[in-house]
Amino acid sequence: MKVMEMTELLNNREYKKEQLKGLLLRIHEGEDVSELKEEFRQVLSGISPLEIPIIEQELVREGISAKDIAKMCDLHVELFREAVKGTDELEEKDLPDGHPLKTLYLENKEIMKDAEMLNLYARTLATTKDERMRKEILGVLEEIVNDLRKIGFTHYNREEMLTFPYIERRGLTAIATVLWTKHDEIRFMVKHLTWLLEKKDGMPWKEFVERFKAKAGEASFALSDMVFRENNIYYPTLKALLTEGEWKAVRMQEDEIGFYKVSPPAWDPGEDVKPLHPWEINPELSVEQLLGLPKEVQQALKGQPLEFDKSQLKREGDIDLGTGYLSVKELKAIFEALPVDVTFIDKDDRVRFFSPGERIFDRTMSVLGRPVQLCHPPKSVHIVNKILKAFKEGRKKEAAFWLRLGPKYVYIRYLPVFDGDGNYLGTLEITMDIEPYKRIESEKRLLDWRD
Repeated sequence: MKVMEMTELLNNREYKKEQLKGLLLRIHEGEDVSELKEEFRQVLSGISPLEIPIIEQELVREGISAKDIAKMCDLHVELFREAVKGTDELEEKDLPDGHPLKTLYLENKEIMKDAEMLNLYARTLATTKDERMRKEILGVLEEIVNDLRKIGFTHYNREEMLTFPYIERRGLTAIATVLWTKHDEIRFMVKHLTWLLEKKDGMPWKEFVERFKAKAGEASFALSDMVFRENNIYYPTLKALLTEGEWKAVRMQEDEIGFYKVSPPAWDPGEDVKPLHPWEINPELSVEQLLGLPKEVQQALKGQPLEFDKSQLKREGDIDLGTGYLSVKELKAIFEALPVDVTFIDKDDRVRFFSPGERIFDRTMSVLGRPVQLCHPPKSVHIVNKILKAFKEGRKKEAAFWLRLGPKYVYIRYLPVFDGDGNYLGTLEITMDIEPYKRIESEKRLLDWRD
């Protein structure tokens, strides 16, 4: 390249940088970012996407606050999305606020912003010499990484626990398996970034920043790639398959898991729409549903017969336990297998039930129907009565005790039990030997199991 052309290129970038710096200073002085949107659009439209990170790094080195640049980064993502008019915007357009699918799309916008910021600040950190700026950028990176860890506990967890069962039921298990595998890879990448930030003082600075920049780039790409897969393949698949009743069931459970940087309002397709759980749906796909699937999914299904899951959850004679269905035989076997000793005292203080299997204190059939006060030494009956009175009046939610009994370290916990209307039903006594658990150290995960 000729010297004159190089000089012109550098001068042009310097001019663009000065324009951006002026806008960023106005943000810093309190002007609303949204009001500057059009001016940013004009400046950014004349800058190659490859130039933006370079200019941003130069601005950081010149003392522009990292948080102000973060605001520009948010705006840059938004403007870029407007320019390409992505599939996600078209797909979410007709979805009402609070609809679970719209919430997933909105979360992905936040994930894209944070993925881009992670990459930007990691690269900026690697070129920053000023100690004060390094500390500021590290602080911002710690915030971003802490936020990104929450994706696995919210966004990905809701997909895995609430939406995967519906497509698995319909025989599309491969889609769920691939996505879950990718989710776990991203979880590991972000966890590794957390580990690097914690260990930064124990390694040379150059080694730390190079390792962090490389790993941050990988994580950023993986997060963005997942957004693309979800927006263009998985979400259109869900939209084609799930009915209002299924989405209603999903929305009823979402709050238990939580959301990533969004707060969706309540949503209900109507009182006449019954919530449908995976085991309640007809898993067979109609021709219309198959034709409504994304091309990539249709292509993957060609020549492969779908194996619909037609198993019935509730069988004849099963007991509805609210969170599942069990036969009496299964229920007895479960209590027998539990590594705890469970006893239930009804609202009239009489022993109604004790579990088979694990035994800490002696229990015989003759104790059934006996007043609980007569099951304790006379000297402690007044304490038993105080506990039960506190439970019945709602003043206490538990009473716990622990004692040595030969080689056992016995933990005893009393819990009051209420029905859905808040009426006292009785008290549960749970007793277990915690000595083996006190010796547990480190970790042993599912993948560590050996036959």
